[in-house]
Amino acid sequence: MHALWLLIFTIAVGFTASGIIANLYRVCGWNTDSFTGRAVRAAVLVVAGPSVLFATAMRGRLAKTWHPISFWLAVAAIFYWSLVLGLIVLEAAVAL
Repeated sequence: MHALWLLIFTIAVGFTASGIIANLYRVCGWNTDSFTGRAVRAAVLVVAGPSVLFATAMRGRLAKTWHPISFWLAVAAIFYWSLVLGLIVLEAAVAL
């Protein structure tokens, strides 16, 4: 049972980090017309991806444009992506 809670906590840490980075990127308002802007956006989306993908999936599901299987496959990918991010964040926190 301890391992399950640790797994859930790690996923939550990764998804939280993703949301923080996504919102900071939106607040900063980078211009994506230049090569530098597109490169920064790509780098940010590596970390902010789960939050952005979940927002898109929820909008699609609520508008009934996404099939339920597509939605749940996206959620599974988001969980895995958040798990990896959470492991990286927790490893960095332990190293400090």
